[in-house]
Amino acid sequence: MALTGAQLHDLLQRKWGRSYDLQIFRRGERLYLQVMWRYLGQGSFALSEDQYEARLERISAYLSELGVQQQVVDFLMSTREKPRIGRAVSFALEVE
Repeated sequence: MALTGAQLHDLLQRKWGRSYDLQIFRRGERLYLQVMWRYLGQGSFALSEDQYEARLERISAYLSELGVQQQVVDFLMSTREKPRIGRAVSFALEVE
């Protein structure tokens, strides 16, 4: 299953009603996806809409390369956590 940036954006909108920023980071041997508390339209958000969409496209392409797109979809649909100021929602990616 391919996951586009637009689909990722739609998932974030349906889940939380906001276009939250995403980050992928490595801690030791583990990779994590983080849903940050910053979002498109927020006064302090540093990206324009075009930059945000390009960012989600890059992230979705990377997730597809890793083969973890279904894990991400499942996590986003099932988590009860919500990003709050100073606290991101983190998800450990199970990369083979």
